[in-house]
Amino acid sequence: MHVLHDAPLAPLTTFRLGGPALRLVTAETDAEVIDAVREADDSGTPLLVVGGGSNLVIGDKGFQGTALRIATRGVELRGTTLELAAGEVWSDAVARSVEAGLAGIECLAGIPGSAGATPIQNVGAYGQEVSATISEVIAYDRRTGETVTLSNEECDFSYRHSRFKADPERYVVLRVRFELADAGGLSAPIKYAETARALGVEPGDRVPLDRARETVLKLRAGKGMVLDADDHDTWSAGSFFTNPILTEEQFAAFQERVRERLGEDVEPPAYPADEGRTKTSAAWLIDKAGYTKGYGTGPARISTKHTLALTNRGEATTEDLLALAREVVAGVREAFGITLVNEPVMVGAGL
Repeated sequence: MHVLHDAPLAPLTTFRLGGPALRLVTAETDAEVIDAVREADDSGTPLLVVGGGSNLVIGDKGFQGTALRIATRGVELRGTTLELAAGEVWSDAVARSVEAGLAGIECLAGIPGSAGATPIQNVGAYGQEVSATISEVIAYDRRTGETVTLSNEECDFSYRHSRFKADPERYVVLRVRFELADAGGLSAPIKYAETARALGVEPGDRVPLDRARETVLKLRAGKGMVLDADDHDTWSAGSFFTNPILTEEQFAAFQERVRERLGEDVEPPAYPADEGRTKTSAAWLIDKAGYTKGYGTGPARISTKHTLALTNRGEATTEDLLALAREVVAGVREAFGITLVNEPVMVGAGL
């Protein structure tokens, strides 16, 4: 276990923003993770768990407590079951699964961050979510002081949400088990229309696993969603806002606002969601509210490649980023009556 005091946290985030932690502990085994968590809990010290830092916004004043960086490693493949240590690099794990000829997470290629973060956010993209393949999550329960194994059902997954996100102070993810599929080297059925178009197939078709992965990587790179230190469009947390999910009444009111603002013949994006609700596109809302690609004049701006990504152009502070986010939220609310919700976790910061 490595310990640093007054340690910078910005380099541990993909935004490259935020002040220091009073103490930074890097844990390389599950036992070290548990020891660090217990030490913080026993002493009443605030604890911040950091994985890949790709879904994290840290305030300029930093974190007045212990930041625990999970750097555990371990990949185990047993038949179609893939077990990952929480600190494993997610994009590398996806590549390993494709090499092994196993389907289920190939369209989640290129997503930055660690494996342990994926169940917390129920990470998803291009028609796949980890909730479809996660069989179990092994976690340290801070309430009971025990290591527990939670089934898929016990994780309470929903859109970009889970039991872990609902109760962030209780569990620290140690390992994640995925149940993948052997489809003879083919992908899971392609669900996302954009991916199907790029592949030249119909939704529901299967393609070779490596072709699916490479296509998604190209799509993500075109939107600045694959990390590149030389590309400030990737100095972000990816999608900064979640796609709104609306009740029937809310969606009808939204449609009326769209017609008033954009014309009678304009229909907003609409996708079926659970319980008869409708999901619409946050990126579309942002663009149609006037916040187009590259919007902004300061050191924090909307990506030049994707309206859903807010970026650090190199000299930004967290407050610069938050000011831009607040402007976008207020503008979308005024235009369409919908309040966008941030996807990244905020620490010492807020909208």
